[in-house]
Amino acid sequence: MFRKQYSPAAVFILIFAGVLLGAQIRAISEDNIYEQLNKFRDVVSYTQKYYVDEVSPSKLVEAAIEGLLKSLDPHSVYIDPKQLTKVQEDFKGSFEGIGIEFNILNDTITVVVPIFGGPSEKVGILAGDKIVKIDGESAIKFTNDDVQKRLRGEKGTKVTVEIIRAGVKEPLQFTIVRDKIPLYSVDTAFMLDDGIGYISINRFASNTYQEFITNARELRAKGMRKMILDLRGNPGGYLEQAFRMANEFLAKGQMVVYTKGRRPEFEENYVATGTGELQDIPLIILVARSSASASEIVAGAVQDHDRGLIVGETTFGKGLVQRQFDLSDGSAFRLTTARYYTPSGRIIQRPYDGKSDEEYYRAVSAEQLDFEGENISHTVETSQKADTSRPRYRTDGGRIVLGGGGITPDYIVRAGFLSEYTAKMRARIFEFVSGFMDKNGPALREKYGKNGVLRFTEEFAVDKPLLDAFIAFGESKGVAFNKEQYEKDQEYIKALVKASIARQLFGNEGYFRALLKADTQFRAACTLFPEAAKIAGLK
Repeated sequence: MFRKQYSPAAVFILIFAGVLLGAQIRAISEDNIYEQLNKFRDVVSYTQKYYVDEVSPSKLVEAAIEGLLKSLDPHSVYIDPKQLTKVQEDFKGSFEGIGIEFNILNDTITVVVPIFGGPSEKVGILAGDKIVKIDGESAIKFTNDDVQKRLRGEKGTKVTVEIIRAGVKEPLQFTIVRDKIPLYSVDTAFMLDDGIGYISINRFASNTYQEFITNARELRAKGMRKMILDLRGNPGGYLEQAFRMANEFLAKGQMVVYTKGRRPEFEENYVATGTGELQDIPLIILVARSSASASEIVAGAVQDHDRGLIVGETTFGKGLVQRQFDLSDGSAFRLTTARYYTPSGRIIQRPYDGKSDEEYYRAVSAEQLDFEGENISHTVETSQKADTSRPRYRTDGGRIVLGGGGITPDYIVRAGFLSEYTAKMRARIFEFVSGFMDKNGPALREKYGKNGVLRFTEEFAVDKPLLDAFIAFGESKGVAFNKEQYEKDQEYIKALVKASIARQLFGNEGYFRALLKADTQFRAACTLFPEAAKIAGLK
């Protein structure tokens, strides 16, 4: 075979020509970018000048940015200044104000629950109290924005509220000193029978890990020997918080998650340190279709290392990493820079190409699970329109786990779907229970006190007269009674009424304890600890 040879001079000429050609290509590329920016500037200018109605240039630019990011993937997004403040507050984990959850009911501010440890709880405000005046002025017909503007404020400032309370004839006045209000990401944590500790987490904010480990330590002190970690409905949040939580369960050197992107600076490996306090606790994680992102990182790491069981339904499949870029006007945008991968190499992100936002975000019927039961080996396809080409991966113990997006549980337990009637009635539950508590709240508080949540859970019964009253209330609000749908969901409806009453008496713990009684996924999880301990190699 012949090999052509070139003189040194010819080689130099070829290299020099290549450099020039590369420079020209780069220049052309840069020119094209500037040409496109000029094109965009012209469109905005002509639109502002000639459009039939007056338009705001800033709105046009924002719409263009939103369109640009939307064309990339479902999670690259623009955030305007007002939205950004709320987003930062949610994930920062605190704000300054009086510390209540509220609802506007019949034009009146009604306290859903005072936030535990907040200034409203400290002065004695109770769930169900109705705020009728703020600083001497009527608060009737206030909007949500009005309430936040008047009740939030700098730490140390004061606000006076006048409330009407069931069982008390005269209005009550409270002067509240605003303070820093924690936004808890741990909904509740409590002990169940047989040494089971239950912790529910609603998002991964800046304080989530610390809340989690504090509650876990308290449960261990109370005798926790097993844990149910409920991540259902948890949309995710900070990766670092997910890593720290997963680290509590995993052995030194075990991968938690890794990221891969087009640029190497966005590629990272997160590896367990071996310092976790919960490595010897049999673990079950509850997940749902709405469990996403950081929730999937924790569930995926636990599953891939055979550290515990995943129970529920296949998760959302949000495995794209966003980096936030702040803009000069107080807005920001989040740009996808990498993808998440579980330790076994599964990509968490489910396919989104060719789907509209509506198709991507809503639960598509074709993706619904068609069976329930044990799938430890993941040899059974999970959807009615199963893709038999879904990639297979192996856990540390050699079990098959499914790729292709989301985390498929080891035990599939469907949550089921509420009927239209029940969904409409659920939307009316707070209003109904508020009326019920106006009449019965004082007697229930006297009977059960502040610490009677266990006694209430065991003793209080949602009887036929109470259910009939709820049905009649629904009809008075335009919700026609549907006997078939009511009977199908009756157990859930009874649990919902009881849980909503319990929340006004005992806060989140009361709500969760009552609602879990009718929770099929939770009840299944409680029976699976022998298998969870077995695959983790724990006694």
